Amino acid sequence: MSASLATRRLFAAVLAAGALVGAAAIPAAAHGDGRHSSIVIGDVQHDSRGRESRALNREWVEVKNTGRHSVDLRGFTLTDRDGNRYRFNHLRLDGRSSVKVHTGKGRDTHRDVYQDRRQQIWDERDTATLRDGRGRVIDTETWGRRGHHDPR
Repeated sequence: MSASLATRRLFAAVLAAGALVGAAAIPAAAHGDGRHSSIVIGDVQHDSRGRESRALNREWVEVKNTGRHSVDLRGFTLTDRDGNRYRFNHLRLDGRSSVKVHTGKGRDTHRDVYQDRRQQIWDERDTATLRDGRGRVIDTETWGRRGHHDPR
């Protein structure tokens, strides 16, 4: 075998190995932490002062999709500092839209969902944490003593 043929075969083998390594890396990157980077916690309305359903429904956390493409929120969870948890079921959030997660009772729509709770969840000082279906933290929002939402 000539030197040039051996060199070409070696070069082809190196290119093929590089292509395999590159192809194997693509799916791992596609499922990394940036997968749901367009999903964030938006505004927060807390401390509704009252136990009746209407007062509890004035208490909510907004989940926003800042991207162009819809995202399936099935399995995502929203929790407070005390460990109260809401799990999203069968909700596809369109691009550049939002959904409010209300504390009280109501009929779920594509813009408003309800935790069906009988007491207040979000306190004057609290943290909302949004996790994806695998339990990875997607976003958190903390607010303080005066009851105002802390902007970032």
